[in-house]
Order: sequence, then structure tokens, then C-alpha cells
Amino acid sequence: MVAYVYPGPQTESVSKFWSTNQYEQALAQFGVIVVTLGNRGGNPDRSKWYHNYGYGDLRDYGLADKKAVIEQLGDRHDFVDLDRVGIYGHSGGGFMSTAAMLVYPDFFKVAVSSSGNHNNDVYNRWWSEIHHGVQEVVNDDGTISFEYDIEKNSDLAANLKGHLLLTTGNVDNNVHHAGTHRMAEALIRANKRFDYFVFPGQRHGYGDMGDYWFWLRAEYFVEHLLGATADMADILPLQVESPKTR
Repeated sequence: MVAYVYPGPQTESVSKFWSTNQYEQALAQFGVIVVTLGNRGGNPDRSKWYHNYGYGDLRDYGLADKKAVIEQLGDRHDFVDLDRVGIYGHSGGGFMSTAAMLVYPDFFKVAVSSSGNHNNDVYNRWWSEIHHGVQEVVNDDGTISFEYDIEKNSDLAANLKGHLLLTTGNVDNNVHHAGTHRMAEALIRANKRFDYFVFPGQRHGYGDMGDYWFWLRAEYFVEHLLGATADMADILPLQVESPKTR
């Protein structure tokens, strides 16, 4: 089973409609179960309590819900192999999928994390400070200061046990690639094996290299969850169906 994740907290990745042209549908054709799961702390449209659940815990708040639902699916269905669980996401989902490997290293075995804000001290203040919180501190002499301390994936690099692929665009205009570089450095200093891929000249969404990115991700899961590898150099463009309009 592979979970596609985006933690929010400003939105969620769970779709309200069915489409045949999404990457998740294409990934399922390789023989893996692909799920998207909501989590407390996600979409603000659910409720104020639901949205605020992750305040002050922006790295870990959604992980327990993802793990619990996957475990429930495994209990209900014999065809779900809980010894082979993967996870992937982009941007905040890249942050979350790597965190899952480090917080629950015995449960999540493979992760593909693209353009993740692994170190929020080098990410946009409008996202991390707003949704994590900044604490106002008044000293004895009346001096006011502000403390901002958000947990980073790099702090847990030593926990890695499974297979992790990190990717980034080298001109990312949203999540600066320095965050991924810092994550890579932490893994190297922790003497961990991992995979690292840079999309040259690409911004946050990888532009016209999207199909290449899909194949890279799909083959990583196929290799490390299903035990098969690609044996040819060429990567083929995706043949996805276009939505029909009336």
C-alpha cells in the first residue's frame, strides 16, 4: 500500500471527485494500492478544532492518523500487506512523507518526498509561523521577545531505516531547495543511505518534467515494495485519458 499525503493545514489532498487522469490512478496500475487520507489539522472547512489540531506541532500532527487508517485497512482486508507500506507527497507532503519515515521507521518502509519544506526555518514565514505559532515571551525586565521553534525533519535523520528518495528543483520558487539540501546533509552526517534527485531548471512543480517525475517515483516504489526493476533506458510519456466535456 502507498499513501499519497498532503498534511495541510490550509487544505487537504483528499479529492471529492473521481478522475482517470490523476497520477494516483496511474501509480495503481503497477499493482499497488494507492490511498489518500485526511488527518486532523487539515482542511479548515471541517471545523475550527479540526484545523487547529496541529498548531504548535507542525511536523508530526498528521502522522498518527495516516498510520491508524492504514492499519485499519490492513485489519479489514487480507490483501493489504502492512509489511510493505510506502508514502509520498509534494511540498508539505514531501515534508510529511519524510517525517513519517523518521517518526514511524518500523511502519513506513519507502518514501518519495518531492520539494519538501523539511527545515521550516528556511521556508516562508506566512506558512510555517502562521500555522505553527510564534510565542511571545516577556522577560522580568519587561523586554518582549518572540520564540519560534518548529521541529525539523533533519533533527530525526538518525532514525531512518527504510528507503527514501528526496527530490527538488534547483530553482524552486516556493520551497527553497536549501531545505532539501539540509535534509540530505543531515542524512549523510548520520551515515544513512538514501537517494537524491535534482530536476535542473525546474521550479516548484517540475514543469514539463512531470512525466519523468512520475516514472521516477513509480519505479522507486516498484523496486523497493514489489522487488522489480526497470531494464531499459527510455522513459515513455504517460498515456492518460483527458476528461470528457459535454
